[in-house]
Amino acid sequence: MQALEERISRGEVILLDGATGTELERRGVPMDRAAWSAAALVTQPDTIRQVHEDYIRAGADIITSNSFSTARHQLEPAGLGDRFRELNQRAVSLAREARDRAASSRPIFVAASLSSIHFEREYIVPLAEAEANFREQAEVLAEAGPDLIMMEMMWDIDYSSAAVQAAVATGLPVWIGFTARMEDQTVMLFSEKYTGTLESALDPILSLGGSLVSVMHTESKHVAAALSVVKRHWTGPLGAYGHSGRFVMPQWQFNDVISPEDYLREAEKWVAMGTQVVGGCCGIGPAHIRLLKQRLPPKIRR
Repeated sequence: MQALEERISRGEVILLDGATGTELERRGVPMDRAAWSAAALVTQPDTIRQVHEDYIRAGADIITSNSFSTARHQLEPAGLGDRFRELNQRAVSLAREARDRAASSRPIFVAASLSSIHFEREYIVPLAEAEANFREQAEVLAEAGPDLIMMEMMWDIDYSSAAVQAAVATGLPVWIGFTARMEDQTVMLFSEKYTGTLESALDPILSLGGSLVSVMHTESKHVAAALSVVKRHWTGPLGAYGHSGRFVMPQWQFNDVISPEDYLREAEKWVAMGTQVVGGCCGIGPAHIRLLKQRLPPKIRR
């Protein structure tokens, strides 16, 4: 991890992978309504490992474990609660195995994904229960040996704060990813069920820790606006990985996914704003990452 931190301190542009869940779905892996891509840890672990390998071969420096939806409150409705520890450990192990198989001599880093609460009302649990679940998941993920914890889909204040606190308590580096949408020219937090602005969430959550802040799972064309808001509250390293397409639970709709060339044009804007860690979220696959590797500048301008 020190090598990655040194690259960031030198102003290098670091390539993150693209989506895991939607890439699995693109390859025919069924999604579960409650646990989404987590079910693939049981049914198709080899496909998960192959997705990780494909991102490494496309040029990614960081791959993300398939643990976005493996908290206990996500696994239990899918009938997988009794396999909580096993599946979280497997998610990190598959990423590490892919690194060993595909990385050659190039250093590859494994980020353990940890998300906030599901924003479908039927799956929301009380905050106290979520806090315990986040602590449990963060500890199990850390034991599995990732290089950092990647907080994804921070879309509210209370649950997201609890998740970040759990991750920070592990002692691993923590990167915090906020998700946003546009409403009447205002950058809002992602879920329409939550009326807060992105700006309102930044200070409360960033005060808890974290060494890099990302805008993620945000429509690609709106990422730059969200980054501008983040930069008013954060002077440290920045990341960005947008999405393209739309979600109709539990399937991603791929019919209007952005082309690699158009995604590159958006990513170039983010790098021009000082963003160093760039990748993709839902709908963004290895072809997008490969073009970013070929065309993004090696360093940001300071």
